[in-house]
Amino acid sequence: MKQYNRIKAKYPDALLLFRVGDFYETFGADAIRAAKVLDIVLTKRKNGAAATIELAGFPHHSLDTYLPKLVRAGFRVAICDQLEDPKTTKTIVKRGVTELVTPGVTFNDSVLEGKSNNFLAAIHINGDTIGTAFLDISTGEFLVAEGRTEYAQKLLQGFKPSEVLVQKQSRERFYEIFGQEYHTFGMEDWAYSDDFGRELLMRHFKVKSLKGFGIEDMHSGVIAAGAALHYLAETKHNDLGHLSAISRIAEEKYVWLDRFTIRNLELIHSSSENGTSLIQILDETSSPMGSRMLKRWVLLPLKDITQINERLEIVEYFINNAQDAEAIIEPLKAIGDLERLISKAATGRINPREVYQLKRALDSIVPIKENCEKAKLKSLQHLGDQLNLCVKLRERIELEINEDAPALMHKGTIIRPGVDDELDELRDISFKGKDYLNGIQERESAKTGIPSLKIAYNNVFGYYLEVRNSHKDKVPPEWIRKQTLTQAERYITEELKIYEGKILGAEEKIAIIETRLFQELVDSISTYVSPIQVNAGILAKIDCLLGFAEIAQRYNYSRATLNDGMAIDIKEGRHPVIEHHLQVGEKYVSNDIFLDTESQQIAMITGPNMSGKSALLRQTALIVLMAQIGSFVPAKSANLGLTDKIFTRVGASDNISGGESTFMVEMNETASILNNLSERSLILLDEIGRGTSTYDGISIAWSIAEYLHSHPKYRAKTLFATHYHELNDMSQLFPRIKNFNVSVKEVNNSVLFLRKLVPGGSNHSFGIHVAQMAGMPREVISRAEQVLVDLEKSHSKNGGKKSVSSKSTDDFQLSFFQLDDPILVQIKEQILQTDINTLTPVEALMKLNEIKKMVGDKKS
Repeated sequence: MKQYNRIKAKYPDALLLFRVGDFYETFGADAIRAAKVLDIVLTKRKNGAAATIELAGFPHHSLDTYLPKLVRAGFRVAICDQLEDPKTTKTIVKRGVTELVTPGVTFNDSVLEGKSNNFLAAIHINGDTIGTAFLDISTGEFLVAEGRTEYAQKLLQGFKPSEVLVQKQSRERFYEIFGQEYHTFGMEDWAYSDDFGRELLMRHFKVKSLKGFGIEDMHSGVIAAGAALHYLAETKHNDLGHLSAISRIAEEKYVWLDRFTIRNLELIHSSSENGTSLIQILDETSSPMGSRMLKRWVLLPLKDITQINERLEIVEYFINNAQDAEAIIEPLKAIGDLERLISKAATGRINPREVYQLKRALDSIVPIKENCEKAKLKSLQHLGDQLNLCVKLRERIELEINEDAPALMHKGTIIRPGVDDELDELRDISFKGKDYLNGIQERESAKTGIPSLKIAYNNVFGYYLEVRNSHKDKVPPEWIRKQTLTQAERYITEELKIYEGKILGAEEKIAIIETRLFQELVDSISTYVSPIQVNAGILAKIDCLLGFAEIAQRYNYSRATLNDGMAIDIKEGRHPVIEHHLQVGEKYVSNDIFLDTESQQIAMITGPNMSGKSALLRQTALIVLMAQIGSFVPAKSANLGLTDKIFTRVGASDNISGGESTFMVEMNETASILNNLSERSLILLDEIGRGTSTYDGISIAWSIAEYLHSHPKYRAKTLFATHYHELNDMSQLFPRIKNFNVSVKEVNNSVLFLRKLVPGGSNHSFGIHVAQMAGMPREVISRAEQVLVDLEKSHSKNGGKKSVSSKSTDDFQLSFFQLDDPILVQIKEQILQTDINTLTPVEALMKLNEIKKMVGDKKS
C-alpha cells in the first residue's frame, strides 16, 4: 500500500488501475467510483492495524472490456503495471504507470468510434483571440486554428473534442464562452507560453521554424498546439512518429458556418432524439477514413471554385463510368482503417493480426491505383499517381507473418517457417518431440535388445528410460540409474538430459525469438508512416467522392454550376433529409428560389404553420452547402454564385442553464448575423421576433429586414420567413424586398397544405386549423375562433384592413399604429422622431427597451 500511495500521489486526478498478479485493483475512493461505473463488487480489506480500505478489481485480461467504460464516463485512467517478473525478485515487485488513458488520448478500439475522430483539443484564450489545437493521436491528425471567439465556438461544436485542455487560470473564462458540456483538464500556466510551445513543436517536427506549416505567426494557436503536445508526454505517450505534420485550418479558405448554423441545419447531429442529420444522408463511404473526412468537409465547405469543380468532375466521372467506380469500391471495402493501423504501428501498439491486415490493405491499393491511373480524367489520374504501393513492406510482411496470425503474441505461431533457423529448430523440437523420443526408444531398444523399453517423464527427474527387472542385466554401463521400483528400474542418459533442456526451454525461447522478430518488423513498418498516411488521405477523398456519386444516382441529384456571380438560382429544389423520410410513392413538392443583390435580395415568405416555410429555408442553405463540398444537389438545376458565409436563425431554444430566455437566445444569434455580414452571405431568418410581444416582434423584424436591405456596404441574400403579415408592406417601400407565400387551399373549412412557393404575400396564419389537426378539444377550437373574430373587430379599422402607408419611407406607419389605444400614439411619436438611417441594431434595441418601459408605466 505504501507503493500504491506513492504512485497514486503522482496521479491524484486519475483513477489508478494497480496491477497485482493477474488482477487490476483499485483502492479507496477509486474503488468506490470504479465499482459504481463498472458494476463490479466492492469489498474491504485490512490496511495494517489502522483501518480497512475499499477494494474493487477485475482480471487483467478484461482490461479492454472495462477500460472503455471508465473513459466514456469521463475518467482519466492511469494504468500501473508490474515492471519486472515476480520470479526474478524476492522483494516487492517494481511497478510504474505505463500509460495514462484519457477521454481524448487513447488507442483502445473499444473506446474509439470508427466513423468519428477522437480529438484532444487545447484552448488558449488571449483576450478576443483564441488559439485552438485539435489532435487525434489515433490517426496522427494535428490541426491548429486561431481566430475570434465565434470561430473557436464553431470549431469546438463541429469537431466535438472528447477532452479539452484549458489553462488553469482561464478555466472560468472558458466556461463562460463554451459552457460546461466538455470534459476539461486544467493545465499548469507555464505550459501555455509561446516560447515553450514553439520550441516543443520545432523539436518534435525537427525543423528550424514553423513557417513550412503556415503557423509561424499564429501565436495563440502555437501555444495551444504546444500544450496539446506537452499533454501527450505527461500521459506517457512518447512514441509520436505518426504525428508527422501539423496543418492550419485556414479560416479564409472555407465557408463560414457559425455554431448556430451547424446546429440549426442539423449538419452532424439532429436536435431531435431519433432525427436524421445531413451527414447520415450523405455518408455512403466504404471506409472509416472516408467517413471521418466527410464530416470535415461538411463542417468546412470550400470557397475555391477550382477545388469544388475538381471534386464535382470526379463525382460526375464515377456516375458516367459505373464499371470504373465499382472496380475501385470493391478493394476500398477491404482496406479497413488504414489511418489508425499505421498509427498503432508507429507507437508499437499493433498486434500480429493487425500487421497482416495492414498488408491486405496495402494489397488492396494496387487495383485502386491501376483503375485511377487508367481513368479518362486527369484529376483522378493525379490521385492514382500519388498512391504509394509500399512494395517492399508488403513483401516483407507476406514473407514473415502467418496469414492467420492471432491477435495476441502468446496465442499461436506468428512468424512463418524459413525466417529464422534457430526458431525453426526450436519448433521442430517443440512440435516433433514425440517423434524424436520414439526414435531414441527404437534405437536404444534395438541396440540393447530390450524389447519392452519405454521412455516417460515426471516432474522429479524429467525424461527417463524404464526397464523391466527381467532385462536389467542388458542395461549399458553409461546409463545412470535414478529410481528403483518393485518390478522395474528407471535410468537417464546424457542424450535425454540434453534433449530435455532443449524441449523444456523451447517454448520460452520460441516466444522470445518471435517477439524479437515481430518487433523488428514493426520498427520497419514505422519507416513507412508518412507514405501510408498520404495513402489514407487520398483513399478517404476517393471514398467520399464515390459516396457522392452513389447518393446522386440513388436520389436523382444534379450537378450545380458555381460561378463568381452574386445570384442563387435553384430550380425545383428539395430538402435532402425530409425527402429521404417520405412514404413510398409520396413525392416531395419542389420549389424554385432566386436571390441576387440587384433585384431580389430579400424574399419575405409568409404562410401558415406546417406549410413548409422552415423546410424551404433550410433546403436552400443545404443545397448551397452540398454544392460547395463537391456533392451533387437535390434540385433540377442550381446556378450558384459563390457563398462565403451561411447564417441561420431558425427555431426556438432556451438557454435556461445560462439564464437566457428564448428571446434572448434569438437576439444573440441575430446580433451575431448582423455584426458579421458579407456581400456573399446567405442568411436564413425564421420567425424573428416571435419570442416577445407582437408589437415588439413586428418592430424588431421590420428593423432587421430594413437593416439588411439598406446596409451601407453589403447586400446579403436573405430568406425571411415570418408570421407577421404586416412585413408584406415592406415590398412597397424597399425595391429589393419581394413577397412570397407558401400556398394553401381551403376546402370545406379545412386546410390543404400545397407546400408550393408562389409570389405575393399571405394574410392568414391558419393557426386554429393547425391546432385542430393536432387534436385540440373541440370546445377550445370553437372558443379560439370566436375570440379571433372579436379581436379582429376591436383592433382594426376600415373593415379589418391592415396596411402600411406607401407614400415614402419617411412617414410609413405600421398597421398597429391605427389601433384604438392612446399609448400607441406615443409609441408612434417616439419612432417617427428616430432617424432610422443612422440607428445601429444595439441602439434600436435600447430604443425598444425605452418604449417597453413606457408601456409598463402606463399599465401600472
